[in-house]
Amino acid sequence: MPEHVSYATLLDAVRARRPRIAFIFGSGLGNLDERMRPLGSVPFLDVPGLCGTTVPGHKGSLRLGEWAGVPVLVFSGRLHYYEGHPWRRVTQPVHLAGDLGIDTLVVTNAAGGIREDLVPGTLMVLTAHLECTTPEWWRELSSRNKPNPYDASLRARLQAAGQRLDIVLAEGVYAQVTGPSYETRAEIRALRHCGADAVGMSTAQEVRVAHDLGMRCAAISCITNRAAGLSHGPIHHGEVLGIAAQLRERLARLLEAFLASGAV
Repeated sequence: MPEHVSYATLLDAVRARRPRIAFIFGSGLGNLDERMRPLGSVPFLDVPGLCGTTVPGHKGSLRLGEWAGVPVLVFSGRLHYYEGHPWRRVTQPVHLAGDLGIDTLVVTNAAGGIREDLVPGTLMVLTAHLECTTPEWWRELSSRNKPNPYDASLRARLQAAGQRLDIVLAEGVYAQVTGPSYETRAEIRALRHCGADAVGMSTAQEVRVAHDLGMRCAAISCITNRAAGLSHGPIHHGEVLGIAAQLRERLARLLEAFLASGAV
């Protein structure tokens, strides 16, 4: 099969291969899928409910492939709320994955480190998240009945894969904000007080929707910078992409070992 195909052809290939796991790759991490054997690729523009990406570092393609002997569906890049999209479009990849029978979702993102040990170049597996994306979001912090969408067994498999490769994985709580501007120092102090270890502009909404659809979920933050007010100067997206590029090879090896371990 040629790598670039129509959406209908890709759907036929997905139904034939029946992948059970999907990946969403964030800022500067789209090339992670270069290690897999491609079986078909479609630009977001040709996928119902999606559109082209506008943020540098997001390729904007849906790909089917075989990685470590496992059929996988990959969303290379994502859409963001701050680009002017409604939340339904932002989370459309998750809905599409659910419609195609995916039962496991792994999400990656670039994030700013709030906790002292989360310096640029760190990989952090998410244990929980804060959705700081709605007015008065902090009122939900007192709710004790919300289930944790992050699957403990997937997290353990990621840690085991890291140990086999001598890749150290931190763990922590991620806060999603809407963007597009980076946070102020006061906002970072507030997020730290609320329990956030890292902050970014994606992931939480996608994972919540996936969990609501019955998927097992895991997520990894690539710490590309210290959060606003914790570094020596202003944050630039180019800096984020540069550190993400340095982390790509390590993260790709981790995910490959994770797949090879029979995680799905």
